[in-house]
Amino acid sequence: MTHPLLPASFTAAVCLLCLSGTASAQCEVDGDVEFVCGPISPEDLIEIPDTPWVLVSSMEDDGYLSATDTRNLQSTRLFPLPTSQPRHDAATYGACGNMTPTQFRPHGVSLRSGTNNHHTLYVVRHGARESVEVFDVDADGEATPTLTWVGCAVAPDGLGLNAVVPLPDGGFAATSPSTGDIWEWHSDGGWTRVPGSEAIGPNGLEIAADGRWYYVAGYAAQSVIRLSRGQTPARKETVANVGFFIDNVHWAPDGDLLAAGHSAPERSGVGACIRDGACAGVASHVAKVDVETGRSTEVFTYPSNEHLILGTGAIQVGDEIWVGGVAGGTRIARVPVP
Repeated sequence: MTHPLLPASFTAAVCLLCLSGTASAQCEVDGDVEFVCGPISPEDLIEIPDTPWVLVSSMEDDGYLSATDTRNLQSTRLFPLPTSQPRHDAATYGACGNMTPTQFRPHGVSLRSGTNNHHTLYVVRHGARESVEVFDVDADGEATPTLTWVGCAVAPDGLGLNAVVPLPDGGFAATSPSTGDIWEWHSDGGWTRVPGSEAIGPNGLEIAADGRWYYVAGYAAQSVIRLSRGQTPARKETVANVGFFIDNVHWAPDGDLLAAGHSAPERSGVGACIRDGACAGVASHVAKVDVETGRSTEVFTYPSNEHLILGTGAIQVGDEIWVGGVAGGTRIARVPVP
């Protein structure tokens, strides 16, 4: 789901206030569910390897990227900042143009692990342009990480991007729910549509380590779909049906997929929850999917409330599952791994 109807709830100044220590200090639990408090509309999450940091995309009209310290659950805004300085890699991203920090509406995020504490962050961006923005992440363990913008790939006309994943052979792939397909980008060829992805109805996206299979969050189909990459003819098959609208998928440490999303009495109820705050009967869900056997086990169900309005993405952080959401909420849910 592309979430085009989310309201512009807060200005950048309010966002900074929401990331203060006071917000975390008042972050009460709700039964068995604990929270990280502060980031607004934390649509997607990604852990920085070998550090205590989780990167968060706040999907608002004037949104931002932040980092949450898993040791004390404090969050720090990373981009955009008044001090943000670009380092444009024109050789790779020459067609991008300049960095545009205003009207920054981040969506899906993914990380390519690097060396010497440097990694590459890919961020789906709406607002001033429809693109994948690319950042160098400097994450030296204890210190707060820094983000330096290095370039972008502007999406072809008509695409509405959602999720992004780095490809093992370079470049990245992104889903386009507005056109119902998946696209790859490479520095030497730009954008191309993935064969066999037509009408797959993608939302979230992951890829196998060897790059031979995509794992797609089929939103309307409420299922995880496996799509071949680089095979002729392309192969497409359902891995598991989960019984809710899958917004995003992320790998768990044990090789299973965490499929996160939401349910409503009718699909139109999701839009009403986002647009009007009419969230009766809406709930957030996470299922753990074994991609080899197709077994799906629901590990998190939470009715919509002011704490978590509409769940969108989940990752495993240590012995917890963290669940992000949208529609103006300011919490990331935390539950033990079953």
